[in-house]
Amino acid sequence: MGYWYAGKWFDGDQISLSIADPSLLFGATIFTTLRVYEGSLADPRTHWQRHGDRLHHTVKSLTWPKPDWERIFVGATRVADHYPVVRITILSDGQEFISGRLLPPQLLEKQRYGIKVWVAGDRRYQRSLADFKTGNYLGVWQALQQAKAQGAGEAMLISTTGAWLETATGNLWGLAEGQWYTPPASGLLPGVMRDHLCEQLQTLGQPAIEEPWQPELIQKFEAIAYSNSVVGVIPIVEIIDVYTSIHLPEAPHLVRQLQKLAEYHL
Repeated sequence: MGYWYAGKWFDGDQISLSIADPSLLFGATIFTTLRVYEGSLADPRTHWQRHGDRLHHTVKSLTWPKPDWERIFVGATRVADHYPVVRITILSDGQEFISGRLLPPQLLEKQRYGIKVWVAGDRRYQRSLADFKTGNYLGVWQALQQAKAQGAGEAMLISTTGAWLETATGNLWGLAEGQWYTPPASGLLPGVMRDHLCEQLQTLGQPAIEEPWQPELIQKFEAIAYSNSVVGVIPIVEIIDVYTSIHLPEAPHLVRQLQKLAEYHL
């Protein structure tokens, strides 16, 4: 067990930060989480370049000090020697903190059979600075805890108008009459896997339709799924909220195409 921080490898699971550090006081960090295939950042399925580009864009947009990108690569490589999932966190002073973890439990079962999702209908369950992947995840984390309390594996975040936006940890996909839909990227977490799938579908001549997920569109879907870089594509077989429940028993079968595209490059 260990981690990389500010250019050095540390054994154990404790990190030392100043009590005045903005990352501790305000969650002033940005991060990206990637699944490392075959233990290599160079494996195309790892999407190292995409994750790096997103970090570059966020640092520039927030006008933060530039991190040592070469040092980040060295640290990520070191962590990837020990873990299949690597999280790269950049603090507001430009220092890097890179940690690792195992794959989520029962991942293959979830990919094969799907999960239940709870609709987080309260406005407090919102993502802070939704265009960026920031360390301030309180609203989303709280939504996920409530979802688990309802017996669900994920939480569905919604807009002030009731449109479905994304899950607590990934981007949404819906299938209707052979066509894939996904909510518009503006104002959402810029998912690396989402971008990859959009490009794959475009290459196939089946571009995803980006439009808000209002109730009338949602009712058309034969299958719904969510995606992120760690889990790939997970089918959603049941969606519950205060008033109703949506059942999609065919979702695991219908999202197989998307799951295959998640791990291949056309």
